[in-house]
Amino acid sequence: MKIGIFQYAPVWEDKLQNQQQIEQLLNNNPLKCDLLIFPEMTLTGFTMNSGSATENLNGDSVIFFSKLAQKYRTAIIAGMVSGEKRKFYNCALYIDSGGVLFDVYRKIHPFSYSNENVHYSAGEKLSIVHNFGCNIGLSICYDLRFPELFRLYAKERVELMVNIANWPSTRIAHWQTLCRARAIENQCYFIGVNRTGTDPNEEYNGNSIIVSPRGEVLLETSNEQGIFTRDIDLNEVLKTRKQFPFLKDMKFI
Repeated sequence: MKIGIFQYAPVWEDKLQNQQQIEQLLNNNPLKCDLLIFPEMTLTGFTMNSGSATENLNGDSVIFFSKLAQKYRTAIIAGMVSGEKRKFYNCALYIDSGGVLFDVYRKIHPFSYSNENVHYSAGEKLSIVHNFGCNIGLSICYDLRFPELFRLYAKERVELMVNIANWPSTRIAHWQTLCRARAIENQCYFIGVNRTGTDPNEEYNGNSIIVSPRGEVLLETSNEQGIFTRDIDLNEVLKTRKQFPFLKDMKFI
C-alpha cells in the first residue's frame, strides 16, 4: 500500500487560494498512491471562525476533494469544518478513490488550551474505515495526547491509525514522541500529517511522519512543502502482533 503525505502551508482562511495551491503542487508532482492524506482543516488553517468556515457535507470542499480522488484514483483523508444542527465540528473526511465520501470523523478532543472547545463541539464516536483490506482509524491533532482513544481503536484491531494536524513547532518534540508511542503501544502503522508555514497565532514546521508497528520511523519530512510517499506492508502488523501478542492482554477496567 502506498501512502502519500501532502504537507503544505495553507493561506489563512482562504479556501479558493488553497485549492489552487493544492492543484499546483499536484500538477508539479506526478502522483501515484493508494491513500493521500492532508493536514487538519486543510483549506482554512486552524481557524476559530467556525461559523464562516463551516460547510455541509455536500459543499464545495467535499466536491473539491472528491474530484481530486477521482482524478488521481486515490483515496483521500482531508480536514474541514462541518456544521450540524447549529453545532460545528472539526472533521476528517475519508473519500474513496471513486470520489465517494466514505466516512466523517468529528474530533473528539477539541483543544481547550486555544479555546477550540468554545467554538467547536466534541465528536462522540470512533471512525473506522475498512479499505485496502485493512481497518483505518481516524483522529485529529490534539487527540494524539489521549492514548485511550487509540486503545479503543486497537481493541477493534485497527491496522493503520492516522492523525491529521496543525501541530506547532514549539511542541514538535511531543508530536514526534507521541506518534511513535501510538504505533508501539498499539502495534500498528501510525501516520501523522502536519502543516508548514504560519497563521496569526503559531508557526508550523511539518515533521509529518510514518511509523511502523515496531516503532521504526519509516518517513519523516522536514520543514518544506511537498508530497511525500512511502510503501507500507500491512502484513507487518499481523506479524508483529503474532510475534509479541500483548494486545490480547489489554484490560479495560
